[in-house]
Amino acid sequence: MGRNSILAAGIAAVLLLATGAASAFEIDFDWKGLKRCTSGHPNVVANPRFVLRDVPKGTKYIRFRLKDLDVPQYDHGGGIVRYSGQKVIKPGAFRYKSPCPPDGVHTYEWTAIALKSRHGGRLAVAKARRKYPE
Repeated sequence: MGRNSILAAGIAAVLLLATGAASAFEIDFDWKGLKRCTSGHPNVVANPRFVLRDVPKGTKYIRFRLKDLDVPQYDHGGGIVRYSGQKVIKPGAFRYKSPCPPDGVHTYEWTAIALKSRHGGRLAVAKARRKYPE
């Protein structure tokens, strides 16, 4: 390994440490098992199955919220789940108002906030979007 290669590797390592570059907190979900709703009157249902990746160290709770990006003022609710290292949040951990657009397909976004405690200490935010109905 030449001197320039060693220098480049050293600079890369310093930049990695300085930026705190690590994998970002991510979530994924789907609408599998959700009763179809297009009336504009949402059902109260169990949360979807969430797959979690790179949850920050120190996370004790994760707060979930659903937003209809086409009607952002409507409160679909969400819930808070105790986190103990699991990779999946199973349906039934909390209840919320289902997607139920009366006028075609809407885009929905789940936001998950990793927390140090039930009442705060935000560590990271992850978001995932899907259309409904698909």
